[in-house]
Amino acid sequence: MTELLQSAQGIFTNVLAFVFALGVIIAIHEWGHLVVAKLFDVRVTAFSLGFGPRLWGFRRGETDYRISLVPLGGYVKLGGEQPDEATGDPREFLSKPRWQRIFVYLAGPAMNVLLALLLIAGVFMAGANIPDLSVPPVVGAVVEDSSAAAAGLRAGDLVLAIDGSEVESWDDLAVVLWTTKDRPLALTVERDGETLQATVTPRALPDSDASDGAGLLPTLYPTLITVQPGEPAEAAGIEPMDQVRRVDGRPVASPGAFVDYVSARPGEEIVLAVARGGRVLSIPVTPADVDGVGRIGVSLGVYQQYGFFEAFAQSARYNWGVVTQTFSVLGRIFVRKASARDNLAGPIQIAVISGQAAQRGFKDLLQLMGLISVSIAILNLLPIPILDGGQIAILLVESSMRRDLSFRVKELIAQAGFVIIILLMLTVIYFDLSKTLFN
Repeated sequence: MTELLQSAQGIFTNVLAFVFALGVIIAIHEWGHLVVAKLFDVRVTAFSLGFGPRLWGFRRGETDYRISLVPLGGYVKLGGEQPDEATGDPREFLSKPRWQRIFVYLAGPAMNVLLALLLIAGVFMAGANIPDLSVPPVVGAVVEDSSAAAAGLRAGDLVLAIDGSEVESWDDLAVVLWTTKDRPLALTVERDGETLQATVTPRALPDSDASDGAGLLPTLYPTLITVQPGEPAEAAGIEPMDQVRRVDGRPVASPGAFVDYVSARPGEEIVLAVARGGRVLSIPVTPADVDGVGRIGVSLGVYQQYGFFEAFAQSARYNWGVVTQTFSVLGRIFVRKASARDNLAGPIQIAVISGQAAQRGFKDLLQLMGLISVSIAILNLLPIPILDGGQIAILLVESSMRRDLSFRVKELIAQAGFVIIILLMLTVIYFDLSKTLFN
C-alpha cells in the first residue's frame, strides 16, 4: 500500500511539474505571437493554452483568452490567417506585408529564447551546481574498470579528436561520448608531447539509458560550497565559494579526487591552493582524524554563481551551448552515429524529468525549464510546414518569387507538415514508453 501511494505521489508530482513547466513555456511562446500581431494591428480572435474544446476563459475586446482540453501546446488564432478565410480586411493577417508576418512567426521562438536567457541567468545568480564544460578537453580522471581505463587513458591526457572530428573543449567531447552507446570510438590524444591513438566504447549505466561516457571525466575544479563551524577548514581560514585548484602542488581534477586525497591523510598537514576573488591563495590545513578518515569540514560541488551582468553573459554562453549541442546531436542521429531513441524525449519522458527536477528543488526545475524553452524555440524554427519555421520558409519563398503560392499548394504543404508532426509525436511517445515501461 505504501509503495502504491508513493508511486501515485510520484506520478502526481511529474504531471504537476510537467503542466507548470510546459504551461509557462507555451504561454510565453504564444504571448510573443499575440503581442507582435497586435503591434502590427492584426485582428486576434483567440489566444489558447492547449488544443481542443474550450475549458475556461474570458473575452477581452475581440480576443477570447482560453484554456483548452489537451495541454500539449497552444495557438493564437489570427483573423484571415488562412486563404479561405480572407475577406480583404486590412486588419487580416494575410493583408499584412510579408515582413510583418515573418516577425509575427518569429516572435514565439524569440520569446522562448528570452525566457531561457532569463531563467538560466536567475539560476546562475542564485548559484547552481552546473558544471562548466567549456574547459579544455583534458582528462581529469578515468573511472576504474571502464572502457577508457582498459584503453590505457590517464588523467592529464589531452584529447585532440574523437570519431574523426577535432575537439576544442570538453563540450565537444561530451556530445559524442554521452550520445553513443555500445559503439567503438577512435580517440586521438596527446600525452607528454606524443600523439597516441586509443579506442573506447561507452556503455549504458546500470539501471539507466544514459551513457557512462566511456569512463572519461573532465577537469572540474571543486568549489567549497559550505564551511562547517569549528572544523579544520574554518580554523585554517578557508571560506565558502573558494575553488580548489591544487592540493600539495598537485592539480585537482574533480570533487571526488579531492575527497579521496583528503580522506587518505588524517592528521597530516596539506596545503590547498584556492581561487578567491581573482587571486590564488595557499592555505595549510590539517584534516581531522574521524575513524581513520581525514575530514576538514566542507561540502563540495561543481558550483557557479555570478553577479547580475556576468550571470546574463554566462546564461547566453550556456544557452548557445545548448543550441550547438542540439544540432550536433541531431546531426549524429541523422548519420546514424547516435540513437534517436536514446537522445530524443517526448511528453512522457519530459514529465518524468520535470518531476525529478521538482523533487530536487525549484531551482533545478527552473534550469530544466530554460533547457526545454530553448529546445522548443529550436524545434519551432525547423523548416517543417505548420511550425513557425515552416511558415517563415514559405514566406521567404514567396518573397523570392514575388507572388503567393496557390491555395492548393499551401494546403498540400500544410497536410504534409501535419503528417510529419503526428509521426514525430508518435515516434517520441513510443521512445518514451520503451524507456519508462519496457526497460
